[in-house]
Amino acid sequence: MTPCFIGIDIGTQGARVVLVNDAGELLASASEAFPLTVRSREEQSPYHWWEATLRALRSVHRPDVSPFVKAISVSSTSGTVIPVDAMHRPLHHALMYSDRRAAAHPLFHTFGGLARMTWWVDRYPDKAIHVHRWLHAADYITGELSDTWGVTDYTNAYKSGYDLNDLRWREPLPGLPAVLPTGSVIGTLRPELAAGLGLPDGVAITNGITDGCASQIASGAIRPGQWNTTIGTTMVIKGVTTKEISNGVLYSHRHPDGYWMPGGASNTGADWVTGEFGYALDAFNQSAMELMPTGLAAWPLRVEGERFPFLAPEARGFEAPTDDRAVRYTANMEGVAYLERYAYEMIGRLCGEPVKAVFTAGGASNSEAWLTIRCNVLNKPIHKTKEASAAMGAAILAATPHHGSLTEAVTRMVTVDKTLMPRRHLVAAYEHGYWEFIHILRHKGYIKDV
Repeated sequence: MTPCFIGIDIGTQGARVVLVNDAGELLASASEAFPLTVRSREEQSPYHWWEATLRALRSVHRPDVSPFVKAISVSSTSGTVIPVDAMHRPLHHALMYSDRRAAAHPLFHTFGGLARMTWWVDRYPDKAIHVHRWLHAADYITGELSDTWGVTDYTNAYKSGYDLNDLRWREPLPGLPAVLPTGSVIGTLRPELAAGLGLPDGVAITNGITDGCASQIASGAIRPGQWNTTIGTTMVIKGVTTKEISNGVLYSHRHPDGYWMPGGASNTGADWVTGEFGYALDAFNQSAMELMPTGLAAWPLRVEGERFPFLAPEARGFEAPTDDRAVRYTANMEGVAYLERYAYEMIGRLCGEPVKAVFTAGGASNSEAWLTIRCNVLNKPIHKTKEASAAMGAAILAATPHHGSLTEAVTRMVTVDKTLMPRRHLVAAYEHGYWEFIHILRHKGYIKDV
């Protein structure tokens, strides 16, 4: 049997574990859902995460495969932090990345994790005197797996105020973890856990990675010039460049192989799809294939303000001027694609490096109509990978020492499921639609360039 690897992802709404071989074949997977409430968007129990992880690990056990597992890696939300005592017990629930109680902190929009730590220390001084370490969500799970505590990686450390150029913490907050390159082996699976889970002795445990970077890895966008767009609730764009780029809405992580991984997250995405069109989604997608291009401008922003690819706290979305719901659905998809193109054009100007390939993931990538629209708006091929989850990205990261580098691991383990090519007549039609969309954004004062 070939070597196998386990990836664990702790998300806002659940835990997922995947078991894969060294060719990236998915051998088993299991998920545990977390109830999503207003409270859980601010705080969650790390104990619940760990219990869910253990149940999912037991569920992916395969007697014919599990003895060949070589390494485990963990991904989780960026900017989620946990204060723990000297016994590594949480002193408080995890402060989630979506917790906005520290929003008044001047570093909140850039270094949310650091802002949450500072807010919590001021808010709970009696508990704060007992803080031994601050952990990120992935750090907590790797600590439980390996009994190695107080170690984090570049991607998690960034949102907590770690300077990726000088390789130091910006503020000397007590209890900040040591920082090692993403994917570094920090220990081995605790022997009692290995025995209980049917895994061999000596399974390597790596320090983790943020879920956005894990999804990028699983998408295949790992070499300079390759980019990934994930359209789920929001639209997240991440790629690889040879130099660091940042402009207030775009920030860069360190790539494990020495490059940079810039990215940004929009407030625009696919959050409007299920609630507004989910009752007949297949029919709407089928109609969209005949209706594109609509020639109408729409921007399905469903919250107040935009943060990427431009910062406009006052921004409001707008609807296509039609009562035909199929047309409106299609126009909304076009509007998200126009915003995606604007983002890539801004990125190209900023870094001076061409966008060579666009990979895609997220719920929106399951729509053939939306893939077609995006391909022709961008006028670039779009590659949809077979399994682009954060858990898969974590498994690929775990396999990095086996393959020699992360780039080589992605090359061997990521399979492109589908590639869409632009069509000349649609590209021409969408060129006009894009500039009409840009004209509206400029007229409303949301953007000034282009």
